[in-house]
Formats: sequence, structure tokens, C-alpha cells
Amino acid sequence: MITNQTNQLLDIDALTLKNSLEEQKITLIDVREPGEFAGEHIKGATLLPLSQFDPNSPKLQGKKDIVLYCQSGNRSRQAAQKLLAAGVPDVMQLKGGITGWKQAGYPIEVNKNAPISIFRQVQIVAGTLMFTGTVLGYFVSPGFLILSGFVGAGLVFAGISNTCAMGMLLAKLPYNQVK
Repeated sequence: MITNQTNQLLDIDALTLKNSLEEQKITLIDVREPGEFAGEHIKGATLLPLSQFDPNSPKLQGKKDIVLYCQSGNRSRQAAQKLLAAGVPDVMQLKGGITGWKQAGYPIEVNKNAPISIFRQVQIVAGTLMFTGTVLGYFVSPGFLILSGFVGAGLVFAGISNTCAMGMLLAKLPYNQVK
């Protein structure tokens, strides 16, 4: 089922995407970052990360309809807006992203040797910093509690703005640079 969202952005459900992939009717574009794509992706998808997204990319040229996806739909919506602004008439995104695809029970290609996701890396680093700040604040000096407060404020900002500075920094680390 394809449902019209706003403007010319259309949501496509997992079943429709699966059928369209089998019939080779679409170009499926994954707009997540290379480390995420390396870890798992929908078979037949082409990587074009949002951080490097160019509406004029050769990967987007052709006669097939374009379907974008990410983890949950936020980044694919941003990429779709870039395509719409560039004059691409109808752009589709997978409703619910790869999470929705997996919840529908469809297979994904998994690489067990890929780095863990940026989201999990952020959780590990933020949790470690907050725990360390709390322990040092209790045992060494209350001034260390500022570290925990700073990280907590950063997480609140990330949630409100849908941007994560820590995630962007972690994505630049060498082990997250999958080519």
C-alpha cells in the first residue's frame, strides 16, 4: 500500500517494497551511514548516505522509481526533501525504515564483522561519561557532576533537534569508515 504524505513524498509499506524489489521496478537507496549499511541492509539497496546526499548522484539516475530508507524514516525524509527541491516529481520512502522492514518479517543482509551502530556507540560513550562523572563527583569532587550534566543536556538537545554531535564525531572515527 502506498499512502500520500505531504507534497510529493509517498510512504511505501514493506510488502509493496518487497513486491517492487522482486519485480525490479524500483531503485532502493539506503541513506544511513556506511557503518550502519555494512552492519545490515535490505538486499538490493544502494548506499547513498544522507551526510553525502547529492540529488544529482549517478546512483539516482535512471527510469526506475526511487525508494529511500533509513533506520526509522527521519533521514530518508530529509533526503526526500532534497530530491523534491531538486525537481524529482515523486519520491517514496519505506514507512518505518529498515526497522519496519524487519518487523514485517522480511530478511536483511547482515555482516557480523561490521562495527556496532553509531546509536549504540553513543549510548556506550554517553553512559560511560555520565557514570564516570557521577562516581568522580561523589568520591573526588562535586565539580565532576558537571560532566554528567553536560552529557545529559547533550542527549536532551539531540532528542529535540534530531541531531547528535557525539554521533557525528563517532562516525568520523576510522573503524566507522566503511568503504
